[in-house]
Amino acid sequence: MTLRTLHTGLRRSSRNLLIALLAPALMQFAQAAPASSKSTNAAATSSAKASSKASAKSKRVKKSQTRSAVRVSAERPSFGALYGLHGTSDPLDLKSSVAFVLDQDTQEVLLSKNAQAVLPIASITKLMTAIVVTDAQLPLDEMITVTQDDVDTEKGSRSRLTVGTRLSREEMLHLALMSSENRAAHALGRTYPGGLDVFVARMNAKAQALGMVNTHYVEPTGLSSKNQSSARDLATLVNEAHQHPLIRELSTSREYQVEVGRRELTYRNTNGLVRSPDWDIGVQKTGYISEAGRCLVMQAQMAGRKLIMIFLDSAGKYSRIGDAERVRRWITENAPAAAAAPAVRVDTSLHS
Repeated sequence: MTLRTLHTGLRRSSRNLLIALLAPALMQFAQAAPASSKSTNAAATSSAKASSKASAKSKRVKKSQTRSAVRVSAERPSFGALYGLHGTSDPLDLKSSVAFVLDQDTQEVLLSKNAQAVLPIASITKLMTAIVVTDAQLPLDEMITVTQDDVDTEKGSRSRLTVGTRLSREEMLHLALMSSENRAAHALGRTYPGGLDVFVARMNAKAQALGMVNTHYVEPTGLSSKNQSSARDLATLVNEAHQHPLIRELSTSREYQVEVGRRELTYRNTNGLVRSPDWDIGVQKTGYISEAGRCLVMQAQMAGRKLIMIFLDSAGKYSRIGDAERVRRWITENAPAAAAAPAVRVDTSLHS
């Protein structure tokens, strides 16, 4: 064997040995490569899905924020705020921009805050609606049907009295006064002899007859901001409503059930003070639309006196109740001093 032949044989043996040694590693690499590719593709797919979900969630959040912005922007400032009445301070630190407290028997004014300002009165309107209905002495047991005409198209307010609901006139009056049911109030005006226009004319005629010179109505529910009055005029309205036993009874009712088809609906008074043992309320009504703010009017007895209280354009949800409580404590805790002291008067230059 020559040296060249030996060298060639050794080279071939080395190559074969190298291939034999590397073959298992190459096989493992070849098998692992597809798995790695699949893992990479799966990771990419998962990442894409996560990104898509995040994008969808972001869009939902943006839509939700947009809807919230729309709701906030739709909330109109009250007329009292636009007129600058919220800046008026008073010794009791009332949150209502308009307040008026009157002794019903003596006509003594105990508190007057922007009492001449003419503002929207929201569902306080329903006291006049009730007065016109009861003055007409219409059959209280007559059945009235809610129609599409009674559906609120101005504010879009909701009602549990669906179109087609049939209730007696007294039941409609009860729900309008106690729970401020708008469709009930509108149905009462619509079914008045001569129709809705005649009914509204009667409302305004009654206001004029009572000397409510700063009061005007355009509909029977209070949903329109064109239903306007002053605190002084509303004190006259509350006094007149208190002369009607039925209005006293229905407006201060704590709750009431009505049968609507096969269902029994429970309604509760919108004024929680009627359930308080600290209060003896003869007649009351609450009201709210954004243009009017939170409103509350009452006749109540305390410290041996019959008082008429008017609170208009209160900014917070519970502040009208808080204001009534402040006045009650002021009257009851300082009864002799309150009787002897001059009236609290804080009025701006905004008069009718």
